[in-house]
Amino acid sequence: MSEASSRHKPNDQPALLDTELDHLPLELRWREWMGRVEAVIFAANEPVTRSVLARVVGRNCNLELIIDDIRAELTGRPYELVAVAGGWQHRTKNAFGDVIHAAFGQQGGQGEKELSQSEALVLMCIAYFQPITRGELSSFFGKEVSRDLIGVLRG
Repeated sequence: MSEASSRHKPNDQPALLDTELDHLPLELRWREWMGRVEAVIFAANEPVTRSVLARVVGRNCNLELIIDDIRAELTGRPYELVAVAGGWQHRTKNAFGDVIHAAFGQQGGQGEKELSQSEALVLMCIAYFQPITRGELSSFFGKEVSRDLIGVLRG
C-alpha cells in the first residue's frame, strides 16, 4: 500500500487531523470543535450522522453539547440546526418561507405556481420514496437537488 493511500482510507479521518487538540486551552478546543462540526454539517448535502461528526472531534467531546451550543449561537439567524433522518442539517427557518418564495419569483397572493417538469419529478420521488434525503434524491437524479428547490417544494 502506498504512503498516500495508507493515510487516506475511505471513511477514515486523515492521519494529519488532530482531533484531540490537547495543545489548546479547553475553551479554544471547544470553539474549534464547534467550528468543525458546523462546517461539516454546512458542507454536507444530506443529514450528517454522529459517527461522521465524531471523526473531526476528540474522544471526550460531547457532540450533543456541541450541537446545543451551535443552536444557541444561531438564535436570531434565518437558519437553524435541526435533527433529521438520524443526523443534523442546516435548514432555513419557516418564518422566512415568504422571503424565499419572493426571491425565486413566486408572487404571493396570486394563486399557486405551476410546477416545472423537474420540480414535479422531484416531488413525486419524495412522495414515493419517503423518507428520503436530499443526497439520496441527488444520487437518484444524477445531479444535485438544491436546498432551494426543496424549499420551493415545501412552500
